Amino acid sequence: MERMIIFCMLFFCCSMVLTAAPYRIVKYKQLFKTIRQLEPIVKDKDVEMLHTPENPVDECLFTAVTCFQKGILKLQPANSQVNSTFNQTTKVLKNFTFSNPGKHCESSCESYEKKTPKEFLKSFAKLINKLLKE
Repeated sequence: MERMIIFCMLFFCCSMVLTAAPYRIVKYKQLFKTIRQLEPIVKDKDVEMLHTPENPVDECLFTAVTCFQKGILKLQPANSQVNSTFNQTTKVLKNFTFSNPGKHCESSCESYEKKTPKEFLKSFAKLINKLLKE
């Protein structure tokens, strides 16, 4: 009887671990898709350049995600016709939480090069893609 209980507990714990990883993958895939939806409707001319993390090292992933979230606040829709879609997609990206603070990172958002909003979004998509593969 004890073996059966231990087996059931072990089975339950293993199944919980297996369901956690797919949720993270689904979340990152949705974020990647959302970024791709935002790229064509973001204003790219006569706008503020944004600090864009490129290829951050693993211990700086949390800082990079934070920089991207700050940059999302500065994006503007290309025109008034895409305003509602723009607002919905940026809301998803602003509310994204990255739970891995990592080690102490020496760089800050201001240390990254400034780029156009479209380049900024491409780098954000690249970062999410990197997180997907981990």
